[in-house]
Amino acid sequence: MSLACVYSRARVGLESPLVTVEVHLANGLPAFNIVGLPEASVKESKDRVRSAIINCGYDFPAKRIVISLAPADLPKEGARFDLPIAIGILAASDQLPKLDLQQYEFAGELALSGELRAIVGEIPMAIASNKSNRTLIIPTQNAEQASWVKQAKVHAVDHLTQLYPHFARQTKLPFIATKPPEQFIQSNRDDISDVVGQPLAKRALEITASGNHNLLFIGPPGTGKTMLASRLAGILPPMTEKEALEVAAIQSISNQSISSNSWLTRPFRSPHHTASAAALVGGGGQPKPGEISLAHHGVLFLDELPEFERKVLDVLREPMESGEVTISRAMHKQCFPARFQLIAAMNPSPTGFYNDNRSTPEQVLRYLNRLSGPFLDRIDIQIEVARLPRGMWSNETKHNESSQVVQKRVQQCRERQINRQAKANAHLNASELKTFCHLSNDNNEFLELAVEKLGLSTRAHHKILKIARTIADMNAEKDINHQHLTEALSYRAMDRLLQHLTNSIRI
Repeated sequence: MSLACVYSRARVGLESPLVTVEVHLANGLPAFNIVGLPEASVKESKDRVRSAIINCGYDFPAKRIVISLAPADLPKEGARFDLPIAIGILAASDQLPKLDLQQYEFAGELALSGELRAIVGEIPMAIASNKSNRTLIIPTQNAEQASWVKQAKVHAVDHLTQLYPHFARQTKLPFIATKPPEQFIQSNRDDISDVVGQPLAKRALEITASGNHNLLFIGPPGTGKTMLASRLAGILPPMTEKEALEVAAIQSISNQSISSNSWLTRPFRSPHHTASAAALVGGGGQPKPGEISLAHHGVLFLDELPEFERKVLDVLREPMESGEVTISRAMHKQCFPARFQLIAAMNPSPTGFYNDNRSTPEQVLRYLNRLSGPFLDRIDIQIEVARLPRGMWSNETKHNESSQVVQKRVQQCRERQINRQAKANAHLNASELKTFCHLSNDNNEFLELAVEKLGLSTRAHHKILKIARTIADMNAEKDINHQHLTEALSYRAMDRLLQHLTNSIRI
């Protein structure tokens, strides 16, 4: 029977569902048809496969060829199906042994000469093929990333002609060694010791890193807000292999370059304020990850926060709470992880300064109202970054702590949280707050009174508790005390600023 079945995988978000490539050669006028919801790039594989087979010295069957990509209701896109289609045709025409084909999965784009070109999404494919206990055959350019998946069986090939000796059992293709890439510490990474002064901002940055909180810097131009934000990634603890593999999987389906040198380096994304909502959360006919998913387990930095459109910022509200984003389409929906730390920076007024007599309180309030209350409510720490006092540059010592020193403290604090509750403090839910953020009666009364005077929401109340818990962990203290709560309440600069402006307008 002129029939062959070859396994491959499609790409649907971060998932890689199995696709069975069925090839049937029948008598009749020569034809080449592909069925099973193929998109344009898949339909065009007919010409690439025909030329590759002929240029590799094989015979292209002069028959009626039908290629079925099952399941038929799953859209197929990309050139990854070139290799399995070519293998299926060669097997169905008895030019390639098909005894062991059921144990393999294939993916790769074919050049007209038969050479293999890289595909997108090799990491999700390697994870899925490993779960199915099959061996994956992919282009050599994708081999390094696929080898990061532990226990995955991967063969890397450069040319279509390399497969016949393997399946004819003449020469076995070697397995790619699966090894976790080593951590790479950049010698030129931005260091927090470069920041002159700003001890309160540095303290807030360390609390942010220790508890995985969100942070907003408020201050006039030139005070170091952007400089401070860019140092956060350098003091965060290194990613675990599981976290790094999730990040690599997102980058692999987004055509983002990643190498073993930067395996455990947390991503830092800084979109321009003209970015659209789709650019941040992702989208497209075949949805792709946006900036918030590319910042998964890393930092999303929004500079000049009020310059972003309000509706763009508001789409971040749900992902900031849930840690994922769901993109719905008429036929399907896809979910991408988005557990990121938001770091934002802004000026306190449209002119950039507090009291320069260039804007009225009404104009300043109108400027700040570009940020919705529910969005600001989801930012844990809001701190003012003041201009450096006179003499700071001349009196600045050379004994500023480096990022490496701060990172060790952050890592120790994060380990206390993981050992106690298996997650960072910022991700505690309401029931876990009662267990791990217990307050004495006096402290509880003090916090409730402060929340009432500041007019804060229940969410803000919970965030103050989480920050206080982080401060206590930084001091290696078991319980939250009055000092921790006082410091946590001091990180509400935006609330104080809005309250001050509102009172000024009323007067």
